[in-house]
Amino acid sequence: MKPSRLFFLVLLAAAAFAVPPKSHSRSKSLTAYDDQIKQLLSRMTLDEKIGQMTQVDQHYLKDPNDIATLALGSVLSGGDSDPADGNSLEAWTDMYDGYQKIALKSRLGIPILYGVDAVHGHNNVLGATIFPHDIGLGCTRDADLVEKIGQITAQEVRATGINWAFAPCVAVPQDIRWGRTYEGFSEDPKLVKELGAAEVRGLQGTGLDDPDAVLACAKHYVGDGATVYGTGTGPNHLLDQGDMRIDEATLRKIHLQGYLSTIDAGVASVMPSYSSWNGLKDSANKKLLTDILKQELGFEGIEISDYNAIDQINKDYKQAIEASINAGMDMAMVTGQYRQYIQDLKELVQEGKVPMSRIDDAVTRILRVKYAMGLMDKKRSPLADRSLQATFGSPEHRNVARQAVRESMVLLVNKHKLVPLSRDAARIHVAGAAADDLGYQCGGWTIDWQGKLGRVTTGGTTFFAAIQQTVSKNTKITYSKDGSGAEGAEVGVAVIGEKPYAEMFGDRKDLSLDPADIATVKNLKKAGIPVVVILYSGRPLILDPILNDADAILAAWLPGSEGEGITDVLFGDYAPTGKLSFTWPRTMAQVPININNQKGKKYDPLFKYGYGLK
Repeated sequence: MKPSRLFFLVLLAAAAFAVPPKSHSRSKSLTAYDDQIKQLLSRMTLDEKIGQMTQVDQHYLKDPNDIATLALGSVLSGGDSDPADGNSLEAWTDMYDGYQKIALKSRLGIPILYGVDAVHGHNNVLGATIFPHDIGLGCTRDADLVEKIGQITAQEVRATGINWAFAPCVAVPQDIRWGRTYEGFSEDPKLVKELGAAEVRGLQGTGLDDPDAVLACAKHYVGDGATVYGTGTGPNHLLDQGDMRIDEATLRKIHLQGYLSTIDAGVASVMPSYSSWNGLKDSANKKLLTDILKQELGFEGIEISDYNAIDQINKDYKQAIEASINAGMDMAMVTGQYRQYIQDLKELVQEGKVPMSRIDDAVTRILRVKYAMGLMDKKRSPLADRSLQATFGSPEHRNVARQAVRESMVLLVNKHKLVPLSRDAARIHVAGAAADDLGYQCGGWTIDWQGKLGRVTTGGTTFFAAIQQTVSKNTKITYSKDGSGAEGAEVGVAVIGEKPYAEMFGDRKDLSLDPADIATVKNLKKAGIPVVVILYSGRPLILDPILNDADAILAAWLPGSEGEGITDVLFGDYAPTGKLSFTWPRTMAQVPININNQKGKKYDPLFKYGYGLK
């Protein structure tokens, strides 16, 4: 009997939602350590088990010895949580080693996991290599490069001793007004799926026991890029930490894809989102945390809450803990109230509201990862390998970042083939507040949580420094912030864009260009010269006010510390190859616009997904 068309459609649908086969390159199953863990669990007190389920921001440690006395399982540095002795490579390493030595003095001597948001390099630390944010990496379409960036990031993180990176972000942002858009590779789940897995392979190296690798963390599970405008819980109450109002089929088709691939790649930790799914916080959603992630997808590692995310579940903190732990959360990221968390969770177990089986499951998962990473091997020291510091922020690492910058550049407009520019021009006039500012260039999650304006936020090369190094010795480079004084130059280059921002504070109602940036471009045009615009942004912005004045426009996104990657393309040493990983709207009336929400609509953006001139 000939199969019907419906039969084939059913097969295709089943394949779309099926759990992918486990890769042959994946490390051995984490459950291989369960026999050893059972023996250790039998020796652990309830207090020690709950301690393992607790992660504390070091900034809020009331007494560092709490790591041992409370048997804490993990410590982290939040976005602004630097060592007390200053933000230097040595200070970070000394801090990590100090905390790890305390952990080894606990009754059972279980080492800690130490976490940090290394989302585009070891971005909290002065002198680290800062790579383009994920939105730019999405434009490269280069999984091998993303994997290499993961490897370098892991090496620089490990140079400070730290062993857990809260990356990759595999969100699939659907509304670019969201302030975390730049943390996502793309609006397209297929691209997110590919690049997310590549970053995990890079971060985790040859396996969790690779001494040059770190524990990766797929985040933010799941649907953080699908929240509805107006439901956010940040200061602006727009999108961040809001509610996703979608059906399960859409959740799986678009937002689950990055978790299928990263789990297959061996990611051993997952961070649930602050967001809600149809009114229920992800951090308290048993269907998401247990039924789908642990049971259906076979995830064997740690579920770690986002920063104080449990607090948002219920005004009653104890009830919030009960809901999250019973839903499947294994470790809670807490700040100043870590003692309260420990006390409340212990009472919940004693009252029978959180079963002991759930505690043992959580601790088993935490210990699985520690065993797999070699932390429990008495023959291996969990302290920092300071020999890795020789390549921290090295020219070799920065050359890879420079490659990432040039591959992520998207040439949007190029009238009369203005780009590439000649390095032998008699005079080039550079304009814009962002031209000589690494803060603009790197964006949020750079040294400071929200980023920071300034030329010397970290090591690197600004665009202005790069262009001075690139042109011939006979070329004169002049500068004005507002574009004035450009008369007589052969070409003007305006470097404009968004000021740094990160989660909670980055949501915007209007994605228009800064009026000062518009004026800068127009001032250059008034000088009667051709104008190139270099745009730094964490998402597409509305370009209409400058389209008639700009002869060429290059989207540089948030390129990081290596500005020479921009001049590599601007002066033709490398052809532009970047392709848009997000749809670029004409006006705010089109927002949100993406390739996933166009059913029954006319898809007519300014630049389509995948666009990029050569």
